[in-house]
Amino acid sequence: MAATETQVRILMRERQLGKTQEQAAAKANLRSRKTVARYEQLEAYPSELKGPRAYRTRADVFAADWPAIEEMLKGSPELEAKALFEWLCEEKSGAYEPGQLRTFQRRVERWRGLHQAQVATLEQIRAPGEAIQLDGTWLTELGVTIGGAPFKHIFIHCVLPYSNWEWGRVAQSESLSAVRLALQSSLHKLGYVPKIVQTDNSAAATRRLGVSEEAEAGQQRGYTVGYVQMLAHYGLAPQSTHVGNPNENGDVEAQNGGLKRALAQQLLLRGSREFGDIDAYEAFLFALMEKRNGSRQGRLAEEIAVMHPVTATPLATSLEQKVRVSRGSLIRVLHRTYSVPTSLIGKEVTVQIQEWTIDLYYGGAWVERLPRLIGEQRHHLNYRHLIDSLLRKPGGFRRYRFRDDLFPTLVFRQAWEQLNQWHAPRRADLIYLQILQLAARTLEDDVAAALALLVSQGEVWGKEDVDRLLQPDPVVVPQLETGTVDLRQYDQLLEELTYEPA
Repeated sequence: MAATETQVRILMRERQLGKTQEQAAAKANLRSRKTVARYEQLEAYPSELKGPRAYRTRADVFAADWPAIEEMLKGSPELEAKALFEWLCEEKSGAYEPGQLRTFQRRVERWRGLHQAQVATLEQIRAPGEAIQLDGTWLTELGVTIGGAPFKHIFIHCVLPYSNWEWGRVAQSESLSAVRLALQSSLHKLGYVPKIVQTDNSAAATRRLGVSEEAEAGQQRGYTVGYVQMLAHYGLAPQSTHVGNPNENGDVEAQNGGLKRALAQQLLLRGSREFGDIDAYEAFLFALMEKRNGSRQGRLAEEIAVMHPVTATPLATSLEQKVRVSRGSLIRVLHRTYSVPTSLIGKEVTVQIQEWTIDLYYGGAWVERLPRLIGEQRHHLNYRHLIDSLLRKPGGFRRYRFRDDLFPTLVFRQAWEQLNQWHAPRRADLIYLQILQLAARTLEDDVAAALALLVSQGEVWGKEDVDRLLQPDPVVVPQLETGTVDLRQYDQLLEELTYEPA
């Protein structure tokens, strides 16, 4: 009779306690003492007696086509099992069923395990105070909003590999200015400087070498001038991962995931993903990193002991340019177009380019703050800058190069399209521009609400209808009845208060 692992352990224990084979068999719920004798003779448990199964329990349904599949896997190791199975079903129509996909995936997985070599991850020995790793990770997926609008942003993350101490800053992209902001903030927060900064091959830190440079250096990418100058300012040496091997920056990559998970949990506990501005959101991030760094102080002390203090002053994180305002009241900054007040046409203005904003100065006086554009955004026009010029030249609106920027929200475009159906082109443009001027001089949200109501009705309307909806309801002043005042009552009151001294 076969015995289970537990039964054999019980009978062995009973025999060690001096019980007979019959007593041990009864205790282990076995029918015969011969089972006890057999396991005593083998001196092994059932699990130790099992060997690998060398036979199949069912026929291999893929046997006929497996040689072809194997050749495809050898030629293109990156092929996925699901794609191969779909190809096989198309080639052998009717021979296989969708329910066999999991069996096929297990077969492919077993073949890979026996025949396909992989690159092993080599755990590194980290020396304290030697390096700081830097990497950008997108946090847009967390669903944070600023002022009610989705906040698209990247976090430039700096990590000490030995202690896992971390810091960083929020940015629009992994640009050189963003890297400078994050690295400087981290170094001055830490108060100490390691020997090297390790990054991946991002465009902010590295550049593609020319043919002659590549042959001379023996590598594919070099460092950008601005990046090298920034590191030299702090006495740091650059180091990058090999092309195609981002795992060499593994410590900061792992911390990226940990920070995202912790941030997601803190947002859930907070109960809201809305922040008033970027500063409030960064303060939330800083508090989280302070908390995470609290458990790393022991190993951080080892790093600080071999690093030297920060003595360099922070570099400017903004870029200054002087540009001339065009006749169209536009300026070009970093290959992007912005509108400015028409009073500055023909003037040379100074722009201070920050990570998120552009500040406009003229004659030393601050004029306006504009949102800094990146990526596919090529132009930003504020209709308030141009509305008076457009009303003087309404014929220029319809074919204006940046006309789409003159629709603040979707309802403004819908309103213009309705006007375009009901009126001649010039008349429709003039009415719309008058409404746009009204939005510039009052509250845009109020005008948008009025337009939304008129557009939804589908009836012909004009600017006077918008004016009517924007007029406040008249205030009703209550009428009070005036009574007749009899002054004799005051005389009577004075007589009653008069008294003669005793």
